[in-house]
Amino acid sequence: MNVMITGATGLIGSRLVKILSRQGFAIKALVRDIDRAQQLIKEPIEFIRGDLTNEAALEEALRGCRYLFHLAADYRLWVPDPEVMNRTNIEGTRLVMQKALQAGVERIVYTSSVCVLGCNEDGSPVDEEAASTVADMISPYKKSKFLAEKLVMDMVRDKGLPAVIVNPSTPVGPGDSRPTPTGTMVLNAARDGGMFYADTGLNVAHVDDIAQGHLLALQKGEVGRRYILGGENLSLRELFAMTARITDRPGPKFMVPQAMMYLAGFTGELLARMGFLKNPVATMDSVRMASKKMYYSSERAERELGYTHRPAIEAVQDAVCWFKEQQMLS
Repeated sequence: MNVMITGATGLIGSRLVKILSRQGFAIKALVRDIDRAQQLIKEPIEFIRGDLTNEAALEEALRGCRYLFHLAADYRLWVPDPEVMNRTNIEGTRLVMQKALQAGVERIVYTSSVCVLGCNEDGSPVDEEAASTVADMISPYKKSKFLAEKLVMDMVRDKGLPAVIVNPSTPVGPGDSRPTPTGTMVLNAARDGGMFYADTGLNVAHVDDIAQGHLLALQKGEVGRRYILGGENLSLRELFAMTARITDRPGPKFMVPQAMMYLAGFTGELLARMGFLKNPVATMDSVRMASKKMYYSSERAERELGYTHRPAIEAVQDAVCWFKEQQMLS
């Protein structure tokens, strides 16, 4: 059972590699840096050097593969030039799917995101049928993922692309080496208790549950259908309090007023554009996103795929334990 995976060194991808290896898959991975990939991934795997714009590398990676997991994406809260992100997330996805069709791949799992679904104003959980448009997408990342998912859906309809779409929520857990934006929040709350918080909410899922959901989508998913792979809906205050308890920190105390958040976002973007910051902690887009409660339901995946998720506390505990093992808490 030969399978190709993009994004194998990412948080979800690296955990998916472990699952596929245990299941006996022969794995090929497209990576930009083979040396770094070998440091992160210890499972038996064939690395192909290249990126999502490299046609020859994609053809080599897909040769002889029955299945494809496309997880790779440019995920940044701040990007000075959105076209750089679009080349990876939209045009890269287009090229991967075209090459998969040419290679005769039998089944594809495309990793989208819950961010393309938008949010309900009343804070109630959103499911896969939630209507949204590109105009609803706040940030360059969300816009690029929305357009990439639409591209995949169009290819399913028009070209017979054998793709199943999964929409992960917020993965938390071991292996977050960069770390991700949410991993950074958990790490900081583990260090200082997350004293300051915004009036927002998110859906937290253990990264291993999301990775397992990818395999279930390959095995049981319906082509052209979306599946939210999520977990537990929590306010940011609840997430910080949960993390603080694990490390015996005082916990969140002060909700940051929205006006102050906008000031921080404006200042962060200004300093980034002037070259003083590479990755601002707050941007105008991140502040706009924080004004909504991003809650989701995984009922369809549970019903149709047999997807399950553990309590969020286990995801946070495993993340904090991993950060501690990597000496990242100090």
